[in-house]
Amino acid sequence: MGSIARIRDTDRRVIVLALARMVGAVGNSFLIVVLPLYVASDLIAIDALLGTRVGVGVASVTLTEPLLIGFVLSLFGFLNSLSQPWTGRLSDRLATRRPFVLVGILLLGTASGLYTLADSYWILVVLRAIQGFGAALTIPATVALVNEYASGADERGGNFGVFNTFRLIGFGFGPVLAGVVVDNGPYDLTALGLPTINRFNAAFVVACFGAYLSFLLVYLLVHDAADTAEAGDDLSIQVRGEDRLLDPVFALGVATVAMGICIALFATLQNEVNVRLDQPPVWFGLQFAAVTIANVALQVPVGRASDRFGRRPFLLVGFVLLVPTTLLQGLVFDSTVMTLVRLGQGVAVAFVFAPSLALAGDLAREGESGSTLSVLTMGFGLGVALGPLASGWLVGFGFVVPFAVGAVLSVIALVTVVTQVDETLGVVGSDGGGGGGNGTAADD
Repeated sequence: MGSIARIRDTDRRVIVLALARMVGAVGNSFLIVVLPLYVASDLIAIDALLGTRVGVGVASVTLTEPLLIGFVLSLFGFLNSLSQPWTGRLSDRLATRRPFVLVGILLLGTASGLYTLADSYWILVVLRAIQGFGAALTIPATVALVNEYASGADERGGNFGVFNTFRLIGFGFGPVLAGVVVDNGPYDLTALGLPTINRFNAAFVVACFGAYLSFLLVYLLVHDAADTAEAGDDLSIQVRGEDRLLDPVFALGVATVAMGICIALFATLQNEVNVRLDQPPVWFGLQFAAVTIANVALQVPVGRASDRFGRRPFLLVGFVLLVPTTLLQGLVFDSTVMTLVRLGQGVAVAFVFAPSLALAGDLAREGESGSTLSVLTMGFGLGVALGPLASGWLVGFGFVVPFAVGAVLSVIALVTVVTQVDETLGVVGSDGGGGGGNGTAADD
């Protein structure tokens, strides 16, 4: 009940934006479950690609089904993350966010609908690339709006907690619903004057509908913050810190890459996990969603608590928990235990998500929310892109190997945060960076 009360106390603009993103996230997360099954089905011809070696010398790899699945999933994240600094800067330059969000959602939804026409692996690749760029338009502008809606630093963590809660409800519910849709297809619609639709096309239609509904909500109910300011001349990403090796936002971005890799290692291995645990696809959808379920439960209280007690303690606890919860995914043999481990990993992510965005928002200079926060969204997107590709390759050395590598990366991320990231709450001005604060840390 406490979390519900806190949501009610949140700026209504944040809630509306979060609801719109929740609807869109349902459709987009559908594809995490559907695409691996679609690539492995007889509807997509990949036999000619299997066994082909690509690359040169020791850098060459043999194309396998997990690697092909990993590539089509990862491509979205690569284009998404690598484009975000550019789209974030552009939205800062133009001092507008809403058009970026709308165009990005249109690209995501239209590509989802066009999957119904795809009959080759390379068409899937092109459509996934379009969706990656669509996400790059949407994400930096969206988080910049949430940051700019905060009237001060003591609201920023709560705003991001509420926003992430609704968005992740959609993202977590999508895979479970996708598993149900795929398991129960095909669908005979002749009674409605329509043809029978196969299980995959049904999922793609649902994903498309979710994105278009999200577009409608944003178009009708979401507007730019009244005090959105034009950015200054220098919008470059700061890498070096003044009194240490790395700038704190950049350091947190690097750590976020590792976190993204760890939670995405699981995505490519749907078929391997289902065989190893002797489970149907619905179980995998639940296990994938478990990370999100934990985030939904904790985002608001963690975000609010980071406004009261500081950002850094939550970041440290989150990265400590990330190490064992990543490694254990490669060691368990029971579906229920796997679900519990994934829930534990979700707790770790929840302790990092809202506080990290709030920390970057604390340090963002006026009019530069898009550029500054894109460092974290880019890092997370890059990690989510690398994770499936890495696991698709590393699983060839043994099922536990991808998760062991992820655990090592988690340790590196923890050390990076411990040594390079200081507390910002109470250090920057009470107005906050995104709200026009002029604290010394934000001016550096």
